[in-house]
Amino acid sequence: QVQLVESGGGLVQPEGSLSLSCAASGTIFNINAMGWYRQAPGKQRELVAASGAQTIYADSVKGRFTISRDNAKNTVTLRMNSLKPEDTAVYYCHAVIIHAYGMAPRVYWGQGTQVTVSS
Repeated sequence: QVQLVESGGGLVQPEGSLSLSCAASGTIFNINAMGWYRQAPGKQRELVAASGAQTIYADSVKGRFTISRDNAKNTVTLRMNSLKPEDTAVYYCHAVIIHAYGMAPRVYWGQGTQVTVSS
């Protein structure tokens, strides 16, 4: 019913910048929240940033990453500056979506996009 399509990602040198974008499409009445998680090899998936009733960031990315949403286009963008090798991970778009009035929200995930920070 809903697809999250991610774009961006790739290889970047330390202290470089990169942007990730995610677009939601399908049967959407309202999007309660959109955000980004990441998972590094051997580690659990963790929240990076999310935009909903509040905007929240992981402590490790505060001051370096910025999340923004375009509600008219159902998109979310993560601007990543001053990237570090420890930011290397697969980044997943996440959305909490209501399909129709009165329905309970559902959680959706994108397919993931690799971000590698290396010289």
